[in-house]
Amino acid sequence: MADPMRIRAQASGDKATVRVLMSHEMESGQRKDAAGKTVPAWYIQEVTANLNGKQVLAAEWGPAVSKNPFLQFAVKGAKAGDKIAVTWKDNKGESRTDEATVS
Repeated sequence: MADPMRIRAQASGDKATVRVLMSHEMESGQRKDAAGKTVPAWYIQEVTANLNGKQVLAAEWGPAVSKNPFLQFAVKGAKAGDKIAVTWKDNKGESRTDEATVS
């Protein structure tokens, strides 16, 4: 996975809305290729988010999530200048972490 995640975090009052677009093929393991062979499952299993190093979100995903998934969530107590880091790990052991500053 060479493509980075796109993370946007905007503060409003005492919370921030975080939007994340993840680049991942997300194969369910049920589709067949042109030769009729099953395409192996390859999907994001774990997603975590940290605000200034403290975990604020943990999610477990399965093969039913679409390609290049979009995630949006709100974080209480976030303010402009804080750092949001999002990490995903897939069923093949690959992972990616990207960070954004709350604006």
